Amino acid sequence: MKEPFLPGQRWISRTEPDLGLGTVRQATDRSVTVHFGAAGETRTYASDQAPLRRVEYQAGDTVRDREDRSLVVEAVARRAGLLVYRGGGRELAEADLGDRLAFSDPLQRLLAGDLEEPGAFALRVAALEWQHRRRKSPARGFAGGRVELLPHQLHIASEVAGRLAPRVLLADEVGLGKTIEACLILHRLLLTGRAARVLILLPDSLVHQWFLELYRRFNLWFHIYDEDRCRALEAGGANPFLDDQLVLCGLGLLAGSPERARQALEAGWDLLVVDEAHHLEGAAYALVEALGAAVPSLLLLTATPEQLGVPGHFARLRLLDPHRFPDLDAYLRQADDYRAIADLAAGLLAPEPLPPPQAAALAALLGPDLGARLEESRPEALNALLDRHGTGRAMFRNTRAAVAGFPARIVHLAPLEPSPRDPRLDWLADLLRSTGDKVLLICSTRAQAEAIAQGLKPRVRVKAAVFHEGLTLVQRDRNAAWFAEPGGARILLCSEIGSEGRNFQFAHHLVLYDLPLDPDVLEQRIGRLDRIGQARDVEIHVPYPRGGAHEVLARWYHEGLDAFRTHLHGGRELLERFRDRLAAPGDVEGLVEATRAAREELRARLERGRDRLLELNSFRPGASAALLDELRRLDGDRALEGFLLTLFDRLPVDVEEVGPRTYQLGSMGVLAEALPGLSADGLTVTFDRERALAREELQFLTWDHPLVSGALDLLLGGGGGTSCFGRWPDPKASALYLEAVYVLACAAPPQLHVDRFLPPTPLRVVVDAQGRDLTAALPRALLARSARPAAGQGLLARPEVRQELLPRMLARAGGLAEARAPRLLAKARQDLAAHLDREIERLRALRRVNGGVSEGDIEGLLHQKAALDTHLREARLRLDAIHLVHRG
Repeated sequence: MKEPFLPGQRWISRTEPDLGLGTVRQATDRSVTVHFGAAGETRTYASDQAPLRRVEYQAGDTVRDREDRSLVVEAVARRAGLLVYRGGGRELAEADLGDRLAFSDPLQRLLAGDLEEPGAFALRVAALEWQHRRRKSPARGFAGGRVELLPHQLHIASEVAGRLAPRVLLADEVGLGKTIEACLILHRLLLTGRAARVLILLPDSLVHQWFLELYRRFNLWFHIYDEDRCRALEAGGANPFLDDQLVLCGLGLLAGSPERARQALEAGWDLLVVDEAHHLEGAAYALVEALGAAVPSLLLLTATPEQLGVPGHFARLRLLDPHRFPDLDAYLRQADDYRAIADLAAGLLAPEPLPPPQAAALAALLGPDLGARLEESRPEALNALLDRHGTGRAMFRNTRAAVAGFPARIVHLAPLEPSPRDPRLDWLADLLRSTGDKVLLICSTRAQAEAIAQGLKPRVRVKAAVFHEGLTLVQRDRNAAWFAEPGGARILLCSEIGSEGRNFQFAHHLVLYDLPLDPDVLEQRIGRLDRIGQARDVEIHVPYPRGGAHEVLARWYHEGLDAFRTHLHGGRELLERFRDRLAAPGDVEGLVEATRAAREELRARLERGRDRLLELNSFRPGASAALLDELRRLDGDRALEGFLLTLFDRLPVDVEEVGPRTYQLGSMGVLAEALPGLSADGLTVTFDRERALAREELQFLTWDHPLVSGALDLLLGGGGGTSCFGRWPDPKASALYLEAVYVLACAAPPQLHVDRFLPPTPLRVVVDAQGRDLTAALPRALLARSARPAAGQGLLARPEVRQELLPRMLARAGGLAEARAPRLLAKARQDLAAHLDREIERLRALRRVNGGVSEGDIEGLLHQKAALDTHLREARLRLDAIHLVHRG
């Protein structure tokens, strides 16, 4: 029977032993709350399922108190359910034990005769080594997404996730994958422990789509909040937003209710994500402004950052950093300066030698060191120029011009003769009869979408689905899913809400039944099909009656702006310039010609100025090359696949190969609860990224997958392989070997991400009965291959082995491990200093020339460096596993 939880007791987490000793803070019949002082973490568990092990030291053990004073335990007493250790004439209550103490459970299991065979030890050591690599890897959080490995997305995700408290505007052009970038950043922050509570605010129409993207692509289960859920959760008087860590919420719920906004603000978050940020106005803007001021990290997403004009764009930048962007006029003046910087960047990219005036200007901007070696250090100089003088610190915007992989746009203008009945309906019926392909139609209003659906019925027999704001979110998602099915709807009739956020790239026919006045909205419509990954050219159909406003708008877009065939830059500015003439066109030929000339002038101006700098800073292939190579290496690593299959077999999980690198996993009953995602019905998984992308029913198995982390926790936290005994039938071998594995671990708050420098690090030591260090002479593979299962209870029952030989051998092994630890700690501290000193100096250089860095950014890194160094110096060794090998 499990010991009852009492406040003051000390327990250790089986799944997270590196948190150190925990103290029970509160215990009820249903839950227990434990504080891990060394890591600064508090966990609440269900009492009957808590992955905790009672810490109870025995006579002969050495313990330390909170002042780091040692005590050799001579006796143990119990008082009201709590332990008291006695030794050296004093007592130490268990509540006063140091938080960083280790617990030598493997030795106790060994002496008790609780033995496993050598293979279990080998698997445990392999698991520790894989866990070490996984937690230190720069690819952690990026590897597990079911996404294509696109360099422009990885560059932004890596750059943003590497910041202390990222606050950026992700403004890639339509179709380049802002949602994927945000999810990669989010996934990295969650898996490395730098974020735990996340709030995502969206237009109501995108809530379920984000939910599915997060779950299907990243195995993240967010909870959708609406008014009904909030009412149910607050029935007991609690703040409903405290009930879950990961929350998806329609922006309207909070913007429309001061009470809900107050609750969300008081709940506290580590990261706030806001999609379609160009819609933030009035109460919605004030809400995000208040939340953004209280939340350390903020991601704003929009493909059309200037849809509300330059003042609206500036207002979004103010949400990110009001100190950096206090004044619109100053922002506009600074934007003018970017043109000169863009010219210098173009000079560094050109193959010709730099003209003397440009070289002198660059030397003045970059300093004497880089200035003296510009010609031989152009890439370094370009990176420094963009970093210190560009705009990308607060904003990233990849363009289609810089990112390859887009299809062509083929435009079909369809002028129709006017008639009392809408001629577009007959034209649409003919289009559907002439092609068997799927067709996406977007129009302005719900009423129009419904009218088209009714008008099609007597004209053509076709499966049609509608998508508009009059449907519930679930109905919209079902209709979109029906459209996506190969045998489902052939046409989806959308109101304007279908033009944002949705991905319909499986289709390649787009009908623009009417045309919006705003060019940015037009680009949003086209972007539903014209996206990275679109396999065919996009056919854009524009039907319109001759001689009316529709024809004027179609010609203005096609002949004046070239907005159907190409992605338009500066559409908002051009709209403002020609708005009055569009309202009363008069000379249509003159309007088209003037628009064409204005478009060319604007394109040339933008290419010379801020857009060029943003493009260069947002996608630097060299900066993401190392991460991309590592991700590709991990994708092809068959050693990982082999280890996991062995681990699944040990747990046990039924494994059946059903294709190349693809397996059917079967649950063994109770394991279904311990392994996330593995239900009683089983699970089909693949280690192949391309196969996972092509077949959505397959789970993509990487180190980031919760099933893998759950399997590792089950093995390492459950004690498997910690006390093993084997026989080596070799007459030349020594009589007895002790193979011990220690783990050097640093308990630190997760937001510090200490794993970058010192993840839990296994140290293997082998000694013989004479205390000789045989670690190098007897590598793990040799003992794993040579040792055979054997019963060791007889040997361990001998007093001279239990009381003299084994303690002496273990003391020698511990001493050897302790001697190796300082070198590892010194290396970790050197890596820490090199990494953060480099970043601190970079930010100082940035601050001298660019207001995009605040003094708080630098102070935060200095504080982080000092805290990390303190925790690293307090790292401790713990004995994790013992393998005793007898000659036989």
